[in-house]
Amino acid sequence: MSNKTVNYIKQHITPYQPQTLIILGSGLGNLGEHLQEPISLNYQDIPDFPHSTVQGHSGKLICGRLGEHEVLCMQGRFHLYEGHKPSTIHQLFAWFKELGIKELIVTNAAGSLNPEIAPGSLMLIKDHINLSGQNPLIGPNDDSIGPRFPALNNAYDEEIRARVKHLAQKHDIALSEGVYMMVLGPNFETPAEIRAFRILGADAVGMSTVPEVISAIHVGMKVLGISVITNYGAGMSSEQPSHEETLAQGQKASNQLSRLIIAYLKEKNNG
Repeated sequence: MSNKTVNYIKQHITPYQPQTLIILGSGLGNLGEHLQEPISLNYQDIPDFPHSTVQGHSGKLICGRLGEHEVLCMQGRFHLYEGHKPSTIHQLFAWFKELGIKELIVTNAAGSLNPEIAPGSLMLIKDHINLSGQNPLIGPNDDSIGPRFPALNNAYDEEIRARVKHLAQKHDIALSEGVYMMVLGPNFETPAEIRAFRILGADAVGMSTVPEVISAIHVGMKVLGISVITNYGAGMSSEQPSHEETLAQGQKASNQLSRLIIAYLKEKNNG
């Protein structure tokens, strides 16, 4: 399935051969600043690559090293509420598979549905609920990329989560664990919706991540997911949710997130 997109990226990130992809959510792009000897590609310069339109998403593919580990970072993701088709996200992962990516570390900014998970903190995603009504695998299936009906019972790899929880404790990083719910957006939720989501068993809500995780599992990648909690859901506090608050709280917690991801990659490399 070689094509000009994959060839362009391969040529421009030489000599790197990353096996880990990191997707950086709203206000979380500064992890890219920790990369050593980075090579940066603008999305608009990559043939057939979609463009990101949301504030806080810079729209760059950055390759470099975190410690001794070579990684590829997406600074800017593609939300369905921007008008992107779900299949566009799956196409990205087909390309990333061909590039040699074997693991996805996906981050996002999310609203808390759990009073014990406060804004400015990190939540390890253990499972998700897809309430978007969308799926990136709709349409004909290419069996050479992945199975028609991929299983999601261990979508957020249990072994990886255990290692990350141990590392968070070791490095004194506060980390809760919970279920992420995806809604389509782009509006923030109503108080009634927040109450309903809590009844359904979700601990955090956001507008991304799930199509990426489904696509990653379909093409055979392992997944680590972490939410930066930026606000309480509507009706849970007197604060009014806003994108500005999302960016501010994302930046507040991004240093902790960077420390955790760097520690995980360092241990993985040493292991």
